[in-house]
Amino acid sequence: MNVFWVFSAKRIKSFSIIILTALMAALFLYVERTQLPVFSTSEGPQAFYRAEIEQKQVALTFNISWGDQRVGPILEVLKENNMKEATFFVSASWAERYPDIVKQIVDDGHIIGSHGYQYKDYTKWEDDKVNQDMQTSKRVLSDLAGQSPQLLRPPNGDFDKRILQIADKQGLSIIHWSVDSKDYTNPGVEKIVENTLSETTAGDILLFHASDSAKQTHEALPIVLKELKGKGFSFISVEQMMENAKSSSEEIQ
Repeated sequence: MNVFWVFSAKRIKSFSIIILTALMAALFLYVERTQLPVFSTSEGPQAFYRAEIEQKQVALTFNISWGDQRVGPILEVLKENNMKEATFFVSASWAERYPDIVKQIVDDGHIIGSHGYQYKDYTKWEDDKVNQDMQTSKRVLSDLAGQSPQLLRPPNGDFDKRILQIADKQGLSIIHWSVDSKDYTNPGVEKIVENTLSETTAGDILLFHASDSAKQTHEALPIVLKELKGKGFSFISVEQMMENAKSSSEEIQ
């Protein structure tokens, strides 16, 4: 018995859309998991977010844009664990309100990076406004920290090819991350630890928050540090990570 399969043009189109959507989803998941170390443009500016290194080294980073209650406990945890050279990406408008905390971060041996001034999405601004915000942030943080920041994490971590180029002209290296603790969602200490440990490999940049909205970070951080040290990991600065990296790149449109 012969069996004939008949497809209408409309049904073929529907199947095609489904297949294309599945392929796009698979590609997205693949790219997310492979995590190439550097985003770049064909002209050269790059955004660094992990290093291809053999040594079991990782870098700690913290974002701050609001409040003064969580930074102290986090700094205390780092001090108790003899940790230095974590990078604190600081919103400069926040830094103006809490100059003593900025000084404490620097005095404890950590690095101040720029997190913008107004904490607004750069990709939605015109070039002049982005330039002005970056420059204002650099000036404020230079005055408060005693040295001009070399590293920039744009507000919300959002950037594109244009932002890369503007930052490069100002001598700023954009730093993203490869492991997100998701501590800002306050999912519970155990979940923050799981989010971090399950993803961390050699060369990763870890993202935490020190704003008041991240209420559980200071409790999860000692566990994360202990577990990673127990697995043979050591901690270095983002700048050291960049120096040690074997970079590859992916073009940003």
